[in-house]
Amino acid sequence: MSEVILKDVEYVLPAEKIDMDGFPVKQALPTHKIQQVDPFLLLHHASVKFNKNREARHQGVGPHPHRGFSPVTFIVDGEVRHRDSWGHDQVAKKGEVQWMNAGAGIVHSERPSEDLLQDSARQEIIQLWINSPSSAKMLPPEYTFLSKEAMPLIVSEDKKIETKLIAGTYKDQRGKVTPKSELLVLWVSGKDTGFEQFEIPNDFNCILYLIKGSLFIKGYGIVEAEQLVVYEINGNGIEVTLKQDSQFLLLSGKPIEEKVTQHGPYVMNTQTEVLEAMRDYQMGKMGILIED
Repeated sequence: MSEVILKDVEYVLPAEKIDMDGFPVKQALPTHKIQQVDPFLLLHHASVKFNKNREARHQGVGPHPHRGFSPVTFIVDGEVRHRDSWGHDQVAKKGEVQWMNAGAGIVHSERPSEDLLQDSARQEIIQLWINSPSSAKMLPPEYTFLSKEAMPLIVSEDKKIETKLIAGTYKDQRGKVTPKSELLVLWVSGKDTGFEQFEIPNDFNCILYLIKGSLFIKGYGIVEAEQLVVYEINGNGIEVTLKQDSQFLLLSGKPIEEKVTQHGPYVMNTQTEVLEAMRDYQMGKMGILIED
């Protein structure tokens, strides 16, 4: 980075406790303050204790449809078994990512694995919803599993912070995921006193969600766990110093700047398109997922 102009912090917002069909989750986006940070629509932080005496296929989130965006799951702890109507069946473990572009429509479920129930039965995940531009909303669905080995790793100069590249191009490396719009998605973890400077394109919106720990953002101050930092679109850099062992997501993307109409699991541009999605799901056009 030739000349660093730090991005200004616009908001620091605590994640809000909500109930998602019986699941307590922390919702960092949307909040009462801000509906979306284009192209990021939703960020949920869930920590769940499952019942060891029930089958895994009867716990977690059962089959449900999506259209028009990418739901992305970061496994902070435990395991998640993803199955979908396009035939994918994948268990992702701690430190791994499941990236699904719903496209024209897909039905999937997210359950604990049987191994998880026999172990701790605890699962901690972040689920992120990323909007797709209108030109990509009706493309065929795609599912990408990112193992730990599949994510390029960038280590800070002081060797105290590790950054996993999930999507986009960063420091001459490219993420395995091919997003539907211009994105830079980083998953960062590090030890107390670790320092890092991140390069963010100056025309990208940018948010930081602190999963755990505490950090100092140059130009702002201290940020605590389960807080969402929303940056102004100015500047091309972010500097952080960890105040304790910490983990966070740094999410940035070029604004799509299209009208968003959302109804539950469908994110389209018009109400008519949402109604079409509901009809197509009911007609089975998004496929059928039967869990054994």
